[in-house]
Parts: sequence; C-alpha cells; structure tokens
Amino acid sequence: MQKRGPKQCLVGVISDTHGLLREPAVTALKGVDMIIHAGDIGTLEVLEALRQVAPVVAVRGNMDGYGWAQDLPETEMVELGEVYVYILHDLFHLDIDPHASGVQAVISGHTHQPAAETKNGVLYLNPGSAGHGRHNRPTTIARLHIDGTTVTPEFIKL
Repeated sequence: MQKRGPKQCLVGVISDTHGLLREPAVTALKGVDMIIHAGDIGTLEVLEALRQVAPVVAVRGNMDGYGWAQDLPETEMVELGEVYVYILHDLFHLDIDPHASGVQAVISGHTHQPAAETKNGVLYLNPGSAGHGRHNRPTTIARLHIDGTTVTPEFIKL
C-alpha cells in the first residue's frame, strides 16, 4: 500500500491509453496532486510523460503483459489522506470486499466506458478510455476531489 497526500487533494484518473497520451489529457491533469493509471498503459513513454505532470501510481492491464510492464502490480491500494483507494484494471477481477476492507473508492478501467456508481458506501469509478476512441464511446479522464473522507468524481471529455 502506498500512502500519499493530505486530507484535501485532487487526483487525476486515467486508463486505457494504449500507448497514446493525448495533449488534452495532459492539460486536464495539470495541477493534480497525483495521477492514477488503471492499466492498459501501452508504453513506458506514457508513464514517463505522466510523471512529468505529477507522481503516478499505475497498475498493469491485460494489454500490458510484456517487457517493461511486467513489474507493475495487478492491484494497488493507495491511502490519500483519510481515504483508501483500491486500483485494478478489470473490475471483474476485484479480489477484495471494498466495504469490509475500509476502502472508499475502487478505480478500474478496461471497459472504455466512463462510469461512477456508489454501492454500499464505496465509489466505483471507471475514467473511461483516454487513448483511442472505440465503440462510439467518448475519450475521457476523471478527477477525484478528496476532502477528508468525501470523494467526489468529475469526468472530463477530451
């Protein structure tokens, strides 16, 4: 588990770049305290470019199973002030009970569909795809506004 951030912070959330980091995504991430990449990164260059904007926590996606990406974890837990965030690529592979584990937010990618839903007090957030548009879905990222134990998502269409 990684511990970062004060009680109030702004977190950029990105996923499914597949080797393409769009300039509007970089612009939308400027000013965040941390960036979370929920997998299918595509290239090491994407992570390096994101690290120029803010510290990055990233997990491996199903398309990241080779070379440089083999060292990335499949899941990660991050403590942001008073909030625990669990990160994985495919929500279907969720291997914990977030509510019982004290997690306030679960971040995933994979579907390329932006979504935010609260179940049993836990926010489930998929920022959508920031890479190549697919299936007539928008290219998006998200930001998490964290204030104490309150987590508020915001979607940004690229």
